[in-house]
Amino acid sequence: MPTAYVLINCDLGSEEDIIRDLKKLPEAVEVSGVYGVYDIIAKIRSDTMDKLRETITWHVRKIDKVRSTLTMIVIEGQGEKKK
Repeated sequence: MPTAYVLINCDLGSEEDIIRDLKKLPEAVEVSGVYGVYDIIAKIRSDTMDKLRETITWHVRKIDKVRSTLTMIVIEGQGEKKK
């Protein structure tokens, strides 16, 4: 299943609002505030690569007060959980 980690920079003080909006997206598997260069990390998962790209482009990046994003697409089959 196509998965991406999206690192998000946002306007100062808007982290909680953006996290709340991200958690409303059915494709958002995990959302957390972080310290460092970025403010928020979101794990986004979708049925297809096209739907994943659409979610990130038209939903995540369009949230009010999101300044910029960095998207990392997961390579399927690498780093899977041990059984």
